Amino acid sequence: MTPLLTVEQVSKTFPGKVRAVPALQSVTFQVTAGEFVCLLGPSGSGKSTLLRIVGGLLAADSGHVTFQGRPLSEPQREIGFVFQSTNLMPWRTALDNVLLPQEVQQGSVDAAMRKAAMDLLALVGLQGFEHAYPQTLSGGMRQRVVLARTLLQRPQLLLMDEPFGALDALTRERLNVELLHVYETEQMTILMVTHNIQEAVFLADRVLVMSERPGRILADVPISLSRPRRLEIMGSESFGKLTQSVRRQLA
Repeated sequence: MTPLLTVEQVSKTFPGKVRAVPALQSVTFQVTAGEFVCLLGPSGSGKSTLLRIVGGLLAADSGHVTFQGRPLSEPQREIGFVFQSTNLMPWRTALDNVLLPQEVQQGSVDAAMRKAAMDLLALVGLQGFEHAYPQTLSGGMRQRVVLARTLLQRPQLLLMDEPFGALDALTRERLNVELLHVYETEQMTILMVTHNIQEAVFLADRVLVMSERPGRILADVPISLSRPRRLEIMGSESFGKLTQSVRRQLA
């Protein structure tokens, strides 16, 4: 099967006041349509830098990225990005925040697009909060608004940069379950950055383990857990063995 995304020998170095800082070194991997892949590694291993290169937001120094078989060098409408920071407009309701990109791109929003936005807010668990303002929503709810806003673009590839990292453990678990529901319902392809081993194993089909700076792919660990997944699976022996397998790659 032809991969949706190919990253080949990508390297990146940032200039520094004293010396250059190498962020990535010869990173190579592929993502097939429909896969959920997690990038896992220590802080400073270049995961976010790699995600921005994949999203066309940052140029690599060497190597190349192809998306849908074509070279990628700039942002694509078919690639959605969810950052850790929500960046919602405080004077706009949840629904209006979801519709904002469409308004900017098309100048107006029709009834069909408004219904699609309402449906997505329901999909991410925000039915009944469509007209709430960001300051009245919890951190987890604001992140769901961002996810709905991104999904409205119908991306073929969703990039997520530690989207739940600022949330408490219980909220993070709930959003992981909801993310899997969205992933399975929308039949998406997701590449997600995380520092959390259990989160990576719970969500992913594969975990790409990255080294300390400069970031390299140390291991590509397949996650042989059946779907759909529920939180109870975290207490299973198979889940424990997989988390230990991933942890050993980071040692």
